[in-house]
Amino acid sequence: MNGGSEGGIPKKIYEKELKRLHLELIKFQQWVRDTGTRVIVIFEGRDAAGKGGVIKRIISPLNPRYCRVVALGTPSDREKTQWYFQRYVEHLPAAGEIVIFDRSWYNRAGVERVMNFCSESQYHEFLMACPIFEKLLINDGIKLIKYWFSVSDKVQEERFQERANNPLKNWKLSPMDIEARNHWIEYSQAKDVMFEHTDKNESPWWVVNGDVKNKARLNCINHLLSQFNYSLAKGDLPQLPKRRAMRGIDRPPIESQRFVPEPW
Repeated sequence: MNGGSEGGIPKKIYEKELKRLHLELIKFQQWVRDTGTRVIVIFEGRDAAGKGGVIKRIISPLNPRYCRVVALGTPSDREKTQWYFQRYVEHLPAAGEIVIFDRSWYNRAGVERVMNFCSESQYHEFLMACPIFEKLLINDGIKLIKYWFSVSDKVQEERFQERANNPLKNWKLSPMDIEARNHWIEYSQAKDVMFEHTDKNESPWWVVNGDVKNKARLNCINHLLSQFNYSLAKGDLPQLPKRRAMRGIDRPPIESQRFVPEPW
């Protein structure tokens, strides 16, 4: 960060806009709950493109009971024998819920394709079935929004180097991330084919420029909110009753409790 700015956006402006968007996200979640809307937001894209940071900023002001992040690991041996979409179906939202997929069923069109974790027939079956699957979700009333986070080769390499040299970020570099670093061209080709088959008018892909993290965060959250004609029902502010006086209660001495040491 130079001159108190973050990615070209002055820090004060970034924080002010993020706070404004957080307030809107709270209104949006309340509207989702009040109307029983079901929302799925898919985050896909290049490694180190910043989607994790955006997800973190979206969920931070929200009630986790009604907004959850789904980030599935490698399928088990049992799951590998199931219908491909099956393990994702169980995480779909109920009325009043927002589900964010940090990676999704599009694994088959990306990492599984590039790393040969699926067969040719499984891959082509996915490309055919995915638009049908998503249309079924939409026809049932689910609002589906898909984001692809794009990042330049140069910026991705800078972020990989930062993660490799920062002990606080080493965990972000999985063996798969390191291997994927050598397959930039293959991932580009896989993305192009995926878009060709799944970028539909009813479920389009929205591309987020991730080269500048803070711009990507504001732009993505702002766009997400713009996809809903939400409004907050007017109501009286909650009124807190007076607290009851603690009379006639014999409590043990405070010294009998074990307190966490306070070095600060």
